[in-house]
Amino acid sequence: MINIKKDFEINNTDYVAILFGNLDSNKKYIEERLSVKLKLKDGKLTIEGDEVPVLLAKKVIEQLYLKIEKDNFIDNQSLKYCIDLITRENREAIKPILDEVITTTAVGKPLKPKTLGQKNYIEKIKNNDIVFGIGPAGTGKTYLAMAMAIKSFRNNEVNRIILTRPAVEAGESLGFLPGDLQEKVDPYLRPLYDALYEILGYDNYITFVEKGLIEVAPLAYMRGRTLDNAFVILDEAQNTTYEQMKMFLTRIGYGSKAIITGDTSQIDLPRGKNSGLVAAEKILSSVDGIEFMNFSDIDVVRHPLVQRIINAYGRYEAENESFNR
Repeated sequence: MINIKKDFEINNTDYVAILFGNLDSNKKYIEERLSVKLKLKDGKLTIEGDEVPVLLAKKVIEQLYLKIEKDNFIDNQSLKYCIDLITRENREAIKPILDEVITTTAVGKPLKPKTLGQKNYIEKIKNNDIVFGIGPAGTGKTYLAMAMAIKSFRNNEVNRIILTRPAVEAGESLGFLPGDLQEKVDPYLRPLYDALYEILGYDNYITFVEKGLIEVAPLAYMRGRTLDNAFVILDEAQNTTYEQMKMFLTRIGYGSKAIITGDTSQIDLPRGKNSGLVAAEKILSSVDGIEFMNFSDIDVVRHPLVQRIINAYGRYEAENESFNR
């Protein structure tokens, strides 16, 4: 795609302050959702990026300016609704941006991003060593990370793939389960196996595992290791504790890339235990080389009902702040 710029003449600097939001929170959200950059200089607001995202961002800002003129403020709900509406209305225009094939499945099916959020996520993974993918179910956080891992492996960019998740939501206590250790942890790692089977094929997966090129293991197995030349994915990271997240992040070695995925609306830790994913977003958001991708319901690519279910729960929980999940 061709990189372009669109300029707005600024007649009222107060409007820009409202548009950008407290600590530039609105600006960052627009940039993240639409894969553009907003810059303010010499009385001009410039939008930079590929052609279609820039045009979408221009429409969003025009609508937000109208609201600012009328109400003199923008709340989070209005900002999100405006972007969702304009994105939905222009889906046909967006499609060419999403034509990049990440990799192919075992049966030759091309894997591509399906939303601008997913496209942005892939770009962040390409350009950073550690990326957090945070958002609701069905947004492709883990599956796309898996596809990028397999692409890197096939291109000899890494020597192995390591997939991990907290084996049990509240502390990895596996003793009560029947069978040997592998049989105990397998049910918790099943979603990772399913993605691997689909993309690699079962026979290839078994071969790579036997050679030690792919490892699927509970998070506890990461302690004390240094993970060099690996593509590492930590799934269900909302159910890590503060200590587990710190332990995992400090395992990353030379030539490695780590993707951490989770949904902060589905934390299953016991009362009194803080989520390592929530803490990491607060602690690491300004660290160079680490990027956060926050998906929204517009990025849900499962059954359309999933998006509506997420919206309904979100509204209920927002209206009932004391609601105990």
